[in-house]
Amino acid sequence: MPLLKAHPAARRGLVLAAVILVADQAAKLVVQQSLALWERIAVIPGLFNLVHYRNPGAAFGLMDGPNLPWRDALLIGITALAVGLILYMLLTSRSRDTWLCLGLGAILGGAVGNLVDRIRLGMVLDYLDLYLGSFHWPAFNLADAAISLGAVTVLAASFLRKD
Repeated sequence: MPLLKAHPAARRGLVLAAVILVADQAAKLVVQQSLALWERIAVIPGLFNLVHYRNPGAAFGLMDGPNLPWRDALLIGITALAVGLILYMLLTSRSRDTWLCLGLGAILGGAVGNLVDRIRLGMVLDYLDLYLGSFHWPAFNLADAAISLGAVTVLAASFLRKD
């Protein structure tokens, strides 16, 4: 099904994906231009920093080892397959599944945002750093947040679906 002929809920999901992709890439560009690699700026001391980290591995630093020549191709391939699957799910969804389409759109925008990084930089740029005392969440970015919130939305929409 061509993207332009998608039903309104699917189009809203595609628009959300585009907004997330643009916002994520813009934020990453600002971070690259404003912070040196590994630099940290306290925004809310004791809670939140802006940082310039680069993650060559998967989520939470998985596969972050230095001698993994297949890692980049594997992560790009898996992400490309996921993007294709998400697009298929979005374009074949029912027109009344607005929340499902929005969740899929958020996941799609985040996945493409991180895929662009991986292709362009060979790794993903992270810039949000949350912590509380000794509890420190791994650095992440807008794309990661969109993927997580999109997944929660898709799960909720699936469980609350009225067939």
